[in-house]
Order: sequence, then C-alpha cells, then structure tokens
Amino acid sequence: MFSKYAPRLRCRCNSLNKSVSIRCLSDKSSDPNDPEKENKVVAEKEYKTPAAGTYHSPWIILKEEVKSITGAFTTGHVTQARNVVPREADILVIGGGLVGNSVAYWLKKRNPKGVNVTIVERDYGYTRASSMLSAGGIRHQFSLRENIEMSMFTTDFIRNIREHLSVLDHEPPDVQFNHQGYMFLANKEQAENLETCVKFQRELGAKIELMSREKISQKFPWVNLEGIEMASYGTQGEGWFDPWLLLKAFRQNNVNNEVTYVKGEVVGFQKTNNPGSHVGSATDFQTLNNIDIKDEEGNLHQMHFSLVINCAGPWAGEIAEMAGIGTGQGGLSVPLPVEPRKRFVYVIHCPNGPGLEAPLTVDTNGVYFRREGLGGCYICGLSPEEDKEPDISNLDVDYTFFEEKIWPKLAYRYPQFEKIKLKSAWAGYYDYNYVDQNLIIGPHPKFRNFWFANGMSGHGVQQSVAIGRAIGELFYDHDFTSIDLTRFGFDRIMHDEPVLENFIV
Repeated sequence: MFSKYAPRLRCRCNSLNKSVSIRCLSDKSSDPNDPEKENKVVAEKEYKTPAAGTYHSPWIILKEEVKSITGAFTTGHVTQARNVVPREADILVIGGGLVGNSVAYWLKKRNPKGVNVTIVERDYGYTRASSMLSAGGIRHQFSLRENIEMSMFTTDFIRNIREHLSVLDHEPPDVQFNHQGYMFLANKEQAENLETCVKFQRELGAKIELMSREKISQKFPWVNLEGIEMASYGTQGEGWFDPWLLLKAFRQNNVNNEVTYVKGEVVGFQKTNNPGSHVGSATDFQTLNNIDIKDEEGNLHQMHFSLVINCAGPWAGEIAEMAGIGTGQGGLSVPLPVEPRKRFVYVIHCPNGPGLEAPLTVDTNGVYFRREGLGGCYICGLSPEEDKEPDISNLDVDYTFFEEKIWPKLAYRYPQFEKIKLKSAWAGYYDYNYVDQNLIIGPHPKFRNFWFANGMSGHGVQQSVAIGRAIGELFYDHDFTSIDLTRFGFDRIMHDEPVLENFIV
C-alpha cells in the first residue's frame, strides 16, 4: 500500500566506497560550447559546498573526501562524525539518537552496498538527547497491540544482541539488561481496565501476571496496600537496560556497514518545482530534495537526498516546520504534533529499601521507582500535570518538585522511603506527541519522500529497534510486513483521529 510513497533512488558508481563526479569546466566567463553562458558573471557562492546539481572542482572534492576519511581514523576507531558534509545521499536520517541509528541499521542490513545512508546530528555528545537521559525501561504492558508488539520485539533483539550487532575485532555488545520487570498498582477504579489489558497482553504472548492484594503482600511486602485492589507484574522480558550501550553497538555496526555520520545542524530545506505533476494545488508541484546544514564553524552546506527520515526526537516538530509542514495550505496546513517536554529523574539512597527482586513499580498516581545498581540507590520520577509543564529552555532540575510531589507519595506507598537521601538528579526531554502520545511513522501525504519516526512520548528507547525495522520494511517492501503500524501514520493526525494508549507513565 505504500508503493506510491517509495522514492526513486539515483544510480551510483562507487570506487573505493567513494564517488567523485567529474566534469570539465571552463574558467572563462564565456564558453564557446555553451552560448547561453555568454557574458554571464559568476556570483559568489552562498554555500561552502556547492548547491546540489551544480559542479565543483574535482580536486577540491577529492581533497575534502580524503580529509574526511583520514579524520575518521584519528581516534583509532571509525566512530566519530565527519567534519565535511557530503554533497548527496540516497537516504538522509536527521537525528543520531537510538531511533535514527536503528533506522540506519535496518536500511543497511537489507542492502549493505546498494544504499547510501547518512546520519546528521548536531550533538554527538548527546548532552540533550532523549535516548541518553531516559531511565532505560522496557515493558510489554500497554493497551495497544502495536506498542506491545514493538516492545516485545525489542526485548527479543537485545536478548540476542550479540547475534545482531557484533562486529569483527570488537568486544561483543552487552546492554546490561536487568530482567526485574514492571509492576503497575491499581485501585478499584483502575482494576477493571487493568484486567482487560492484561488479558489482551497475554493473548499477544506477553508474560504478565495479575496479582491480588494477598499475592502482592507475599511477594513484595514493602508495598503499603491501602487503596490497592490488584497489580500487574511482568515476569519475563521486562525491566531496564543501558540505552547508551545499545546506541554504541548500533553506531559501531553502522560504521562497519559504511553509514556516514555528519556533525551539523539542519537549518532549512530547498524545494524543487515539478511542473509535470497532475495535481490540484500549487503546493503539490513541489518536492523536497535538498537540505541546508550548518557545520560547527557556522558554514552553510547544501546536500541532495532522495529520501529524508525525521528522527529528530523532541525537535522533530521544528524539522517538519522547516520543510513547510504545518505552514502551508491543504495537506501542508497540519503540523507535526511533536514538542519537547521536560522530565526529571531523581536518584535517592535508601540502604534498607526494597531488595534486588523489586521491579520498576508504578503507583496509581503515576509515581515510579526502580533500583539503580547494588548500593541501595534508586531512581524515581513523575510526569507533571498538563498545565504545569516545566520550562524547556534548559535542563535545570526542579528539586522542589521532588520534595512536594514525589517524596510524600513514595513514603506513603513504600514506608522504607520515609528516610532517604537525595543523591542527585537529571532532566531529559520526551518527544511528546500532544495528540495521542503515540508514534507517528511513515511518509507525509504531500511530501512523499519526507518520512516520520517521531512522537513516542517517552517510549522511544524501548520501541527504537522495532521502529527501525518498520522503516526498513516500508522502504524495501512498501508496507509493514512484521508489525502493522498503519494506524500510526500521519493520516490520523490530518483527520483528527487519535489512537489512545491507556498505559502512559
């Protein structure tokens, strides 16, 4: 069903995995072989690299490409980003976090030599990346089939990560998967919905146990059961892992498969007119084929692509707006409903707290905690009320939020936490889909070579592997062949038909 969205890729001629286009140029203002150039004055270039479709000295091209190759080896590992922005790519991935790297992995896995994939990322230190600042949780306890199946696939992938992401002459990857599971507590009002969801999760193969008050008391005696009717507990496949180690493994594998990493900031798109299109509005005559990228030194580069995939996380809405999505008429009047939302994670120390058997536990009010290491430390958090979202201009931590909103609830439900010490905290961003808090994936209805992989609203780490595979299926098979994510397309946003998930933390 997606065959009409699949972009046509140009033919490439590769030599030593690099391509150089050469054309003889005249350095005179007039060219006897081209009368149209007579007496034309060559304007000073705005871009440091030439605009797509123009010509440049092959010697300068060769010098820049050799410089980028040698620069990649300066650390002894081919993992750092290029300083030179390439002139073109078959597929351009915007965003070098877990989702972007997973997308690149699955695209190259199917066709390692035939498709050129470039990732552009402005912050390879990942100081503001959602992937690195998350709690690393993975659960199968959702109300939507798509979310359950995506997380189950990620579990299977990281269990067998050595088979998928091992690279010759490098240590086998290990993401330090802790299998303690998730536990959702429910009061009387929440109990019926919890039972329904657990039944559905089991039908899909998830190993979820429904626990009575008595069973909770026996297995987890540190829980104050006042107001608690039952709980759901993931016995297999749930827990948490280190997102950085998964990202690192993806990157190493991608570099081995010749994915190009570019450090730069996307600042705009260039549109191309298509007068041959049979359409009804002026905007339909345009396609996106060129992108403007600003490097670390502030120089502007233009890059040509056949397909661009938006994996920009919390800033995906800004990227879509640069492309004209949400700023035009008709099909371009609807914006991508993704924005950054700041969330805090607090580290507490409680030597006599819940033991090693403790799952990531979510109270009826949304407060969660889990163990962190073996030294009596735990992390905890809570999403703020909708009308009290914190300032997103920085990553400063609000410690008052912990003292007033989290600690009292923790101490009430888990009495061991009455005496704790707040050790540290950090803040990160959700790529928050403010329509229905679910993934938006696939092509835009108007710009068919602009694809989305956005809006997971805190579930990106645990869904990243499945999202990458789904993008690969769309590209090669023109449809979702493993997990049907059709409901998560952009069409639901345009038609105001949200797909709601009941299990949002």
